[in-house]
Parts: sequence; structure tokens; C-alpha cells
Amino acid sequence: MREALIVWGGWSGHEPEQCSAIIRDMLEEDGFKVYVENTTEAFADPSVRDLSLIVPIFTMSKIEKEELSNLTAAVEGGVGLAGYHGGMGDAFRDAVDYQFMVGGQWVAHPGNIIDYRVDITRSDDPIMEGIESFPYRSEQYYMHVDPSNEVLATTTFKGDHAYWIDGVVMPVAWKRKHGKGRVFYSALGHVASEFEVPQMRTILRRGMNWAAR
Repeated sequence: MREALIVWGGWSGHEPEQCSAIIRDMLEEDGFKVYVENTTEAFADPSVRDLSLIVPIFTMSKIEKEELSNLTAAVEGGVGLAGYHGGMGDAFRDAVDYQFMVGGQWVAHPGNIIDYRVDITRSDDPIMEGIESFPYRSEQYYMHVDPSNEVLATTTFKGDHAYWIDGVVMPVAWKRKHGKGRVFYSALGHVASEFEVPQMRTILRRGMNWAAR
């Protein structure tokens, strides 16, 4: 049986506890044995290197050197890493090794909650199979991203809230390798209610399954 670890915490505005329960149910439905922790100390446990998947839901906050070292070693050794929005893409802002592993880092969400469009760029990828470009209402994430990411979906900024980014095409979802580990990220999912959007939920669910070894 595949085993997954969810570690939640950080900024409460992203509803990490509620979202962790949703993801736990999704993974259990997909046959995982799921462990849930709410402290970054869980990343320091040597047993994480035996897991199939790690899902961080920990916006901002701090991670200790030993915790990060063990986490990155686990992924480099083959453990999958998958997550979404600020829970993974805006975690541990001062930990550059973490950002190197994830493949990106949040910078801004001009206009806060707005209407925008998610464009599928890899409809041939199994994670995106059958999903067409769709409208979305949430924070539109502007990120620093690794050019080695395999981008699956993008969004285009209009410049209404920051004129200098008008027309910028920004990755929304990507997958990548970090050592032997698979890494998946989706910028969608500000709060728990966004899991009711079928495209958002399906993309994340498939991405987690893809990342898991």
C-alpha cells in the first residue's frame, strides 16, 4: 500500500486544516494509507524517506535546517512531493533549497480575488486529459518559476492591477523531477471551497497520484 504524509499549518487564511482533511479523503479513496501532522517537525522523521508521497500545506512559516535537509533528501531519493497554492508554493520563504525543489515561489496576486482563465497547455498529458481551458475565480498567482518545469497549464495577466505585467503568461500547474523524486504543483486552491471546482480538484488529484512513487 502506498503511504502519504500531509503536513499542514502556517497562515490560517488558506484554511490548511480543512484542506488537509479534503486531501486526506481524496488520497484514502485512491488507496493510500495517510498520515496527517501539523508541525514541520514531521519532516525531520527519518521514516519520511520510506513514503510514497509528501503533501505540504504550510503557507509562509519557518522550517528548521534539519527538517528541510531530511525532506529534500527524501524527495531526491524518490519520495513524491505534491501540493497547491500557497500551501506548497508560498511555504518557507527563506528556504531556497525548498524553492529549488518545488520549482517556483509565490511573488504576488495582483487584485487579490479576481476572475481569470486557466489555459491547458498539455492536453496530451494524463494529468490534464479531458480538461479544457476554464474560467476561475481566486488569487491569480504571479510566481518566480524554474525554466526546467514541465508546464501543464498557464494563465495570462491582463495588467488591470499591475500594468507592467500586462500580457505575461504565467505557469499555473507543472511537474518536474528533483533527483529521483517526482514533484507536482498547482497554483489553484486558495481556500477549501475551491475544491468544489471539478477542474481544480481533478488536476490536483491526478498530480498527487502522478508524483507518488
